[in-house]
Amino acid sequence: MNQQSFFYAIEPFVRRLPSVERPTGHVHFKRKLSWTLAILLLYFVLGNIPLFGLSAASIDLFSSYRAFFAGSFGTMMLLGIGPIVTASIVLQLLVGADIIKLNLSDPRDQAIYQGTQKALVFLMVAVEGLPQVLGGYLLPDEGVANALGVSLGIISLLIFIQVFIGGSLIVYMDEVVSKWGVGSGVGLFIVAGISQQLVTGLINPATGEAGLSVGIIPKWIDIIRLQLISFDTLFTSEGIRFIMITGGILALISTILIILLVVLVESTRIEIPLAHSRVRGARGRFPVKLVYASVLPMILVRAIQANIEMLGALLASRLGIVSTATVTGEGVTTVYTGYSSLLGNFISQSQFDAATGAAISGQSPHPVSGLMYYLSPIVGPEDWIPSMVTTSTAGMAELGFSPIAGYQILLHVLTDSAFLIIGGILFAIFWIETTGMGPKSVAAKIHNSGLQVPGYRRNPASIEKLMERYIPKVTVIGGVIIGVLTLIASLMGTLGGAGGTGLLLAVSIVYRLYEQIASEQIQEMYPMMQKFFGASV
Repeated sequence: MNQQSFFYAIEPFVRRLPSVERPTGHVHFKRKLSWTLAILLLYFVLGNIPLFGLSAASIDLFSSYRAFFAGSFGTMMLLGIGPIVTASIVLQLLVGADIIKLNLSDPRDQAIYQGTQKALVFLMVAVEGLPQVLGGYLLPDEGVANALGVSLGIISLLIFIQVFIGGSLIVYMDEVVSKWGVGSGVGLFIVAGISQQLVTGLINPATGEAGLSVGIIPKWIDIIRLQLISFDTLFTSEGIRFIMITGGILALISTILIILLVVLVESTRIEIPLAHSRVRGARGRFPVKLVYASVLPMILVRAIQANIEMLGALLASRLGIVSTATVTGEGVTTVYTGYSSLLGNFISQSQFDAATGAAISGQSPHPVSGLMYYLSPIVGPEDWIPSMVTTSTAGMAELGFSPIAGYQILLHVLTDSAFLIIGGILFAIFWIETTGMGPKSVAAKIHNSGLQVPGYRRNPASIEKLMERYIPKVTVIGGVIIGVLTLIASLMGTLGGAGGTGLLLAVSIVYRLYEQIASEQIQEMYPMMQKFFGASV
């Protein structure tokens, strides 16, 4: 059986998977908006339903990637869009390597591809959820088990079932938005999660590090009220560090800067004039944006790093040498756990009430040396400023690990830079080829809509030749720009711990959502444009 016939063989199975029906005609903008808001509300509701039976000592394995995975730890939305992104990566790599030879311009092959992707998403829900339960990261609550009179294994099974249901629901929520709403569900969930974190970073009055509020506004009220900095120390190196890092001014500047830069690059474009072949005076423009493939391919880059780090942590905890150290102080006992393996050293920590021994919190294992350390992402100043690296890796000395040297920090930054830039280029190329944004697909769409480029023959080949002069080059340049912007945002940090990648995605998605809403309004006014935008069947 050849490769193509294999996909035809599984066609009956993938077609039987439950799916959201596509609208049979144009959906009015107000109805699209209603569906979008309804799904957004459901997302927030599910993100606030805690997993029954989950212990407080459970560890968030994807804490560094939580922002742009649009998940909420300890709730039904634990996995977020992670399984969707991972499935997309696998299929895009197979298509890019020409292993999958389906013709994505053929409706039947396209339907098989989409069905296969959905089946793979359900598999990834299990692949990403099960290791967290079996690996000791999602811990069952002993109190719940005793109250119900069941074993901890039964509670763990219940936790996995809840995680699987939440991961499956988000697949169909994404489908509803993509087919009946505005934009995509993936983008909508990312924006919702990042917006929540930005608001938290601005106004959250909860107490955080150094006894100061988490939000930058109440934090500075605390600083002024407690007189934590004086005019004499304001311009010293320690004073500047306090203002920029502890006071959150660097994160605020970074957030504003990234928003402005993303809007700038998103609005930079080459506009190719179009004219309707049968309607005199009907003209338009096809924009080839500087960031042509959007910033969504950056999710794929970070998702690869997330899965590599998860695999490394699981292997180190199972196959490595385990060591522990306990530090008690101020009513809290902190237990540091180190995992030493060929992949490098990992550290995790759990906190317990010193008096009762009850679990308070758990921290995911993070690499501090070796291959996995260099492959892990930069998420803020604490990952590259030497003094902050020492603070963020507390527990290394207790476990007998060597401190992180300056050259290791530099190599970590360079490796992450290469990962972002090269990955941004590769996934941008894969993205346009698998989403119908390549020169051939665009040329066919323009031709089929009755539009043409003035001065060129009205046939797909001539339009495709023109598009090939711009789209491939702009795709590569855009991939580099997005990789560099992500790196800058990651190095400087952002408000609310949204992360450079998350903030970049949110701003770009909001900007493109604004443009899509504008195009929807144009389609309402000029129905003949619906065919070009693909709004009608």
